[in-house]
Amino acid sequence: MTKYIAFLRGINVGGKNKVPMPELKILFEQNGFVDVMTYINSGNVIFSSNRFDMEEIKKECEAFIVDKFYFKIPVAIIPGKDLLDALDNAPSWWNKEEDSKHNAIFVIPPITVDEVFKDIGAAKPEYEKVDFYGRVIFWSAPIKTFSRTRWSKVTSSSLYDKLTIRNANTVNKLALLIK
Repeated sequence: MTKYIAFLRGINVGGKNKVPMPELKILFEQNGFVDVMTYINSGNVIFSSNRFDMEEIKKECEAFIVDKFYFKIPVAIIPGKDLLDALDNAPSWWNKEEDSKHNAIFVIPPITVDEVFKDIGAAKPEYEKVDFYGRVIFWSAPIKTFSRTRWSKVTSSSLYDKLTIRNANTVNKLALLIK
């Protein structure tokens, strides 16, 4: 069995796309996934499966979410080992400085990291640091100058619907849960 993380994009934000986590856990179990657990309300589901086709798993998850909750939610599926590998190879500066925001941006295929960098542009080194490993973009910026960063505008990117963002605390907790 392979451990995966499903990142559901844009649920339980501002009262929109409400998905109760206990119901989501049951839904994954009813669809044949095992060792299912959810973590916080932002749509993080850890599960195991003997299937390896992540695109197939993604499409299935998106379909059963629509069937149950009546709205479409983009889902990113990442093998647990890939998340651990990305964190092992994260830039040395990521999640180190207090009074800074530290985020991991997960790129949802078929979009590539290169396309995201091309769309958003290079980091402004005086305000932020950005690097990537695999399909995870690591981004850090001091809170006091956050609004001056280029990457804070990621939400207005034409590719935003193909990305999902989690803060460092969430990503690190997920890593602990999948070990």
